[in-house]
Amino acid sequence: MPAKRSTSARTVAPSADRLTLDEQLCFSVYSTMLSLNKVYRGLLRDLDLTYLQYLVMLVLWERDGLNVSEICPRLSLETTTLTPLLKRLEARGLIARARSALDERQVIVSLTAEGRALRIKAKAIPACVAQAMELSGDEIDGLREQLQTLRASLDRNA
Repeated sequence: MPAKRSTSARTVAPSADRLTLDEQLCFSVYSTMLSLNKVYRGLLRDLDLTYLQYLVMLVLWERDGLNVSEICPRLSLETTTLTPLLKRLEARGLIARARSALDERQVIVSLTAEGRALRIKAKAIPACVAQAMELSGDEIDGLREQLQTLRASLDRNA
């Protein structure tokens, strides 16, 4: 099925052969994410967190006491993916899940004291990742902005 056509004035110049692996932006992004995950895997080993668990903790360190339906869109995850992650974090004693007193259909996720304390151990991770990237802070900021713009365009045209 063809993708939606963007109403943007931009067009991609035809190339002799765009069907090679090295010509695919999707593969560059995918393989870069694999390499980035390797870096994170090494850094997160000491915290005993997976990358996705780390992302959940980042969201909760930013704002504690969220319901599951607020966490899902922040991480672009479905509840069927998020729920097992939350169960494992709860079993580790990092979070607590409780039904909302106002609406029992909602599950509120809160950090435990141990979960809040883990943030201190995680503080060095962004600097370690930046060092592994061998990019300046400005270059990382620019790249992140480009990726956010790209993601927004893709979401609009998916």
